[in-house]
Amino acid sequence: MSHGFETLAIHAGQDPEARTGAVIPPIYQTSTYAQDAVGAPRLGYEYSRSGNPTRDALQDCLAALEGGQVGLAFASGLAAEDTLLRTTCAPGDHVVIPDDAYGGTYRLFARVMQRWGVEFTPAKVTDPDAVRAAIRPGSTKLVWVETPTNPLLGIADIAALAAVAHDAGALLVVDNTFASPYLQQPIALGADVVVHSTTKYIGGHSDVVGGALITADAGLGEELRYHQNAMGAVNGPFDAWLTLRGIKTLGVRMDRHCDNAERLAAYLDGHAQVAQVIYPGLPSHPGHEVAAKQMRRFGGMISFRAAGGEEHAVEICNRAKLFVLAESLGGVESLIEHPGRMTHASAAGSPLEVPGDLVRLSVGIETVDDLLADLEQALG
Repeated sequence: MSHGFETLAIHAGQDPEARTGAVIPPIYQTSTYAQDAVGAPRLGYEYSRSGNPTRDALQDCLAALEGGQVGLAFASGLAAEDTLLRTTCAPGDHVVIPDDAYGGTYRLFARVMQRWGVEFTPAKVTDPDAVRAAIRPGSTKLVWVETPTNPLLGIADIAALAAVAHDAGALLVVDNTFASPYLQQPIALGADVVVHSTTKYIGGHSDVVGGALITADAGLGEELRYHQNAMGAVNGPFDAWLTLRGIKTLGVRMDRHCDNAERLAAYLDGHAQVAQVIYPGLPSHPGHEVAAKQMRRFGGMISFRAAGGEEHAVEICNRAKLFVLAESLGGVESLIEHPGRMTHASAAGSPLEVPGDLVRLSVGIETVDDLLADLEQALG
């Protein structure tokens, strides 16, 4: 029997515990497991880097939510990305990345993977022809996409890019962090691997750091699982349990995030102190039609450009009160930040440098009138 998203979020991988009937999966806070005989671990568990029942519950749930065969949980989103790259790429290989990728992703490519011999080319992932032109025949192993992108909220056509990547013999990787699996399911649109920072919407409460990979290819999934164990950047059982707890309310939280963001985007769109609002839910957004086609709704992230330039943008961030000035996103509380000096500072001076007048909002689930009032006073 197939089930809806909210049912999977609450039940997938989370049957009541067999021995006691505990409704919530236990936290198996252990590093090792007793074996019945030499080389005969019970249920395959021998050491918690290699396998842990709490982490397995999370991994099974993530795979179900994204429509994949294999889900893997990691200590952070970047740990997941690093494991994926070292599984699929070797020195001399090439990757196409977004020309406004998350700063941490850019740093991983530019400061870590490039030293290891993996090359990359930034491309406008909202334009399939630009991605096709950036591919190096024979050496491009991955087309790496964020949609919406971070922080400029560009919308990539996942199905179109899957065709471009597969024509070149490359895999399509989609960072689905901004959308969450509730709003968008890239595997159903042709993606080979989905990446998440589960720290964000999936965890949802700004209290746990984690990452995930999900794939529909069982063979690739087993290769990734091998490297997950060999490289060791797994999350602990308590982190896995907290992330599972967050997942249970993902659907209802995302609905409120979207409700609030739509109200705030409409308000900012008519404000004299705002030069441009960037939100896929606005008909003026160049990716609006693609987003409407491949997303359930348009998400809880808004970026806007301050009318008074960079210093005005910084002042807006500093004046906010209910919006917390902080990095990260996707929690129940609203956050505000200046990408150029905060989350994307590592891209300064590169082709991925973000505009200095840009402000990014992670719209939480508070009472929307309170959020509107805070933006009003912050904008001055």
